[in-house]
Amino acid sequence: MNTSVSVQDKKTFIKWFLQNYQLKKRESVWILNYLTNHDALLAHVHFIREARYCPRGIVISTHCSNDVPFRFYKNHIVTTDAEKSFHDIRLNREEPIYIQLSFENAHQTANYVAVLEDNPYLPDDFFITKREKELAKELLDYSLFQSQKKYLQAKIDQALDEKDQASFERFVKRLNKLQYPSEQ
Repeated sequence: MNTSVSVQDKKTFIKWFLQNYQLKKRESVWILNYLTNHDALLAHVHFIREARYCPRGIVISTHCSNDVPFRFYKNHIVTTDAEKSFHDIRLNREEPIYIQLSFENAHQTANYVAVLEDNPYLPDDFFITKREKELAKELLDYSLFQSQKKYLQAKIDQALDEKDQASFERFVKRLNKLQYPSEQ
């Protein structure tokens, strides 16, 4: 990811974005146009992922996104009022503003990835490693396997206590077919 994106690159990207996507809130268009017309402001704009973690962040969504239409975060206060964020941008020109754009296949779109920067405010545990996901899946699979095995063993015991030959055979057959997922 980029560490620093030029004002011109941001301007070019915003113009491309506005030409190619329809935003859920018209005020979002106003904000983005305002930023492209003020280079000094645009210098403090950073396109990132997960704006909710930033001290001053905006989420702007397109119609092709399932995300909220608009959110403005400032020091743990959240509003959906785009006009309040617009006033905040105008009044606090020197403060960084972090913008998350939500649109279909955003992170696979070369134009967006080109201006995307690292979010310095993401919590350390935000990204789960591939190995951690694998371990979690293994633990879940093992727990489910043990639970099913325990259930079938209890049903076998119950069938024995009740001298129910048909149920006994049915549950023994299911227990014999039960395999731990890594054995499949």
